Amino acid sequence: MPTSAGSASPGHAPDVTTPGLYLDGIPYDRFNEMRAAPGLVWHPYEQGGFWAVTRYGDVREVSRNPGVFSSGIGHTNLWDLEADALAARRSIIDTDAPEHTRLRRLVSRQFTPRSIKGFTEATRQIAVELLDRFVDSGGGDWVHQVAAPLPIRVIMLILGVPGADAEYLVELSDYLVEGTGDRPTLAPDAFGNTTPLRLLPFGSPASHALYVYGEDLGERRRATPAEDLVTELVRAADSGALSPQEYRNFFHLLVFAGNETTRTALVHGALAFAEQPDQLRRLHEHPELLDTAVEEVLRWATPVMHMRRTARRDTTLAGTGIAAGDKVVMWYASANRDPEVFGDPFDFDVGRAPNDHFAFGGGGHHFCLGASLARMEIMVLVQELLRRRIGLRQAGEPQRIASNFVHGVASVAMEPVEMEP
Repeated sequence: MPTSAGSASPGHAPDVTTPGLYLDGIPYDRFNEMRAAPGLVWHPYEQGGFWAVTRYGDVREVSRNPGVFSSGIGHTNLWDLEADALAARRSIIDTDAPEHTRLRRLVSRQFTPRSIKGFTEATRQIAVELLDRFVDSGGGDWVHQVAAPLPIRVIMLILGVPGADAEYLVELSDYLVEGTGDRPTLAPDAFGNTTPLRLLPFGSPASHALYVYGEDLGERRRATPAEDLVTELVRAADSGALSPQEYRNFFHLLVFAGNETTRTALVHGALAFAEQPDQLRRLHEHPELLDTAVEEVLRWATPVMHMRRTARRDTTLAGTGIAAGDKVVMWYASANRDPEVFGDPFDFDVGRAPNDHFAFGGGGHHFCLGASLARMEIMVLVQELLRRRIGLRQAGEPQRIASNFVHGVASVAMEPVEMEP
């Protein structure tokens, strides 16, 4: 266990990294135990370990202090990477200023609330189509029928990806999530991959497939530019503002993050409304609560459960000494249930306010680029449920994903029911 001068005697964390733990949902009892411990707790992991940051205020402090807690040193996942693997896999998430600032500026204007507003009606058309099909079929797998296709089709519009490729990109995203757990099903050479897995994001050959797809689409946009984000990225690459590797990783991140995280929120939101139909009725009676309802869906879901930083120098957090080079892991799943910040944190409350959750990270310069997009997509889908008076009934147990990183659900059977008066 690392030590530094003046450190408090650290507690020891219950295991929260074994992916199989999450097949029964987030192990909140273990996070409750860590939040209650004084200072930080040290969590063994592989050949070393990390400081588990589980309280709301401590997560915010780490997030907003990149001068001490770096995203560019090491990796933002739990494990360490060799230098060549880190260089090959590095995306905007794994950078500090000034590189992070440069990369973010290339795409930030595409994700402002004003820009996202321009996609609202297209999103509504997609939501209407999906919900109509869901209702007409008498229900089915909510993930396959609604939660997965909605965000991937919207991010494809923004990127300029042909609509016919939606199912393929959902398939690749599913395999990437699988790569965060301990049960991969792909052979290393799947999709024609010849790259060592340690050099690929998520250690998955699906990343190779996504790289190839992004490069092919980029070549098509060079030949035939369009009003889309891929064209903007290609222009940046051709001007020297973006390296070929940065282009690949940017495309990879935008597809995955623009799809998987919102999908997860839409699944857990649906589960919450199915378990507590009174909350959906409340929204129908009080549509002015839609904004707070969207925030509560995001808090409740916490699609990405953690991110890692690495200490640049010796420091202290929560009275615990942290040595330069120590891993510090922010557990958003825990902070979003911190009773010191959220009254009755295990209640799903569409009127919860304030609700300054960490579904998009803990703030600071790594605040999620897609926050406005996710909010818009959730808002539109909930509005369409309310407009049609569609309630939801769970018809089977959710098949959760064995992952300590993404709060994923592979499938869950749902049935549409008429919303009770």
